[in-house]
Amino acid sequence: MKTMTKWFAVVLIGGSVLTTSAHAGEAIQVDPALPEYTAVSGVSGNLKSIGSDTMNNLMALWAEGFSKFYPNVKIEIEGKGSGTAPPALVAGTAHFGPMSRPMKDAELDAFERKYGYKPMAVRTCFDALAVYVHKDNPIESLTLPQVDAIFSKTRRGGYPRDIRTWGDLGLTGEWADKPISLYGRNSASGTYGYFKDHALFKGDYKDQVKEQPGSSSVVQGVASDRYAIGYSGIGYKTADVRAVPLAHREGEPAYAADVEYVYSGDYPLARYLLIYVNKEPGKPLDPLRAEFLRYALSRQGQEAVIKDGYLPIPEPIAREERLKLGLK
Repeated sequence: MKTMTKWFAVVLIGGSVLTTSAHAGEAIQVDPALPEYTAVSGVSGNLKSIGSDTMNNLMALWAEGFSKFYPNVKIEIEGKGSGTAPPALVAGTAHFGPMSRPMKDAELDAFERKYGYKPMAVRTCFDALAVYVHKDNPIESLTLPQVDAIFSKTRRGGYPRDIRTWGDLGLTGEWADKPISLYGRNSASGTYGYFKDHALFKGDYKDQVKEQPGSSSVVQGVASDRYAIGYSGIGYKTADVRAVPLAHREGEPAYAADVEYVYSGDYPLARYLLIYVNKEPGKPLDPLRAEFLRYALSRQGQEAVIKDGYLPIPEPIAREERLKLGLK
C-alpha cells in the first residue's frame, strides 16, 4: 500500500469534499469539485473493452451513461479477467483494457515491443478487496499472516502453522473441528494476482482453493457454504456474507473494508481499479476514447462508481489523470 499513501493523503486533506464515513451514518458521495460531463460534437463509432471481471459491471454502467450522450456509439464489453486485457491491447482488438491490478513487467514489455512505448494506466476508482465468510461465522478479525496461512501452502507471511479448521483460528463449539472451505478466483483474474501478491506475500495458493470464474461466484460460493472463506471485491458484497476486518499483523488494529479506512490507507487490501489504454506519447487520443475516459472521470462517472459498490476518486486524482491523458 505504500504506493498509494500520497493519494490517500490527498483524500484526507480534502476530506471536506467527500463524505468519508459510513460509520457516521452518511452516504458516500462524489467530490463536488469533479466536473459535470457535457456532450461534445464529433463523437461516433464503436468501442470494445476486454479485461477485468471485477470491473465488468462498472464498465457497463459507464457505457450506459455514455450512451445517453451518444446514442449512436456502440460499446462492447468482455470481462473474463485482467489477464485478458494486455494481449487484447497488444493485438489491437480492444480500445480499453480494464484491470484490477497493475500490468506485470512481461505484459508491459510485450506491449512496448509492439508499439515502441508503454500503455497508459488510468486510475478510475478505489476498491477494497474483502475476505468474506458466511454471515453466521463469528470470527472477529484476521491478520494478513493468518489469511496467508489459510489460503497459501507456502506461508511466506510467517504464520507458524498451517490453518485448516476454524478451531485453528480460535473458534469453539460447532465451529472448532469444521474444515475451512476455500473459494477464490482463477489465474486470469487480476483479483487472483493482487491477492497472491498482497495477502499471500507472493506465495502459492493451496490446491484446495475452489477457483471461480467471476467475482460474484466467489461470494455466492461463500454464501451457500457455512464454513467457507473467500476473497472478492467489496462491490460484490451481499447480505449473506460478511467482510472480515483485517490487520497487517498480530498486535495491530484490524480495520473493516469501509470507505474511511480505505481512504486513510489503514485497510490492508485497498487498490486502484485501472483502465489501460494505448496512447502514443505526444499525440492526442481520438475523440471517442478521449470522451469515454473523460466521462468515467467526471461527476456522473464517479456516481456510477458508487452505484456499483466501489469508492470514487477525488478531483485532485481525477485532474491528474485527465492531464495525463491530455483531456480538457
